[in-house]
Amino acid sequence: MEQKSLTETMSHFYALRTTCIRIVIGLLLALAVTLPFANQLHQFFVAPLLSQLPAGGQMIATSVTSPFLIPLKIALYVAIALSLPNTLYQVWKFVQPGLYPKEKLVSVIGVLSSIVLFLLGAGFAFYVVIPVVFKFIIGSAPAGVAVMTEIGNYLDFLVSIMLAFGVSFQTPVIVVAIAYMGMVDISTLKAVRSYVIVGAFVIGAIFTPPDIISQCMLAIPLWLLYELGVLVASALVYKRDREGAQLLPNP
Repeated sequence: MEQKSLTETMSHFYALRTTCIRIVIGLLLALAVTLPFANQLHQFFVAPLLSQLPAGGQMIATSVTSPFLIPLKIALYVAIALSLPNTLYQVWKFVQPGLYPKEKLVSVIGVLSSIVLFLLGAGFAFYVVIPVVFKFIIGSAPAGVAVMTEIGNYLDFLVSIMLAFGVSFQTPVIVVAIAYMGMVDISTLKAVRSYVIVGAFVIGAIFTPPDIISQCMLAIPLWLLYELGVLVASALVYKRDREGAQLLPNP
């Protein structure tokens, strides 16, 4: 019995090692694609700021290595994003032997939905929120103050905002998951709606710059996504309960 347990443990270990190796290989392949375009990717991601600067405005580098390292960091971040589908697939492939057929389908739908929502959140932040934020910040600068952002600080700010929106857009997936698994009743999700709205604005205040516009641009979509999650969860739970009732023997 102990020998069998040890064999199963080693089998899981080797499967996990293979999964990690495949994830790293996928990341390296994506990095091989993005590295040659590091400077072009840098220009693409700094465009929202440069478009809002006054004529002649530019970014600055306060570190000797920043002009070289920042484009490489951007290429790495893009490579991580490009390899994300492979990463999630390898993780799913590792855990799927322990899932029932219906659980496999649900997990695939959940992962795909999560990827799409994350990309939508990050894209919404990059194309809508960040230009508005920079326009507000640059327009608020006192007379005689030249806005010259350090490229390292700009990249950190950009990544944090895009991650905040990408993670926040996972709200429907989280709501559906906890409701479908029976962790929370649909009635409870509806009852805490007012607290969710307040929490959304608190999150918006924490993860966005200190202006009401950017806070609302995170809080309002977060609230609407919660409502979407409640609607989808209600439909799925109703369908599950109805199918379960049909399987019960008639008295």
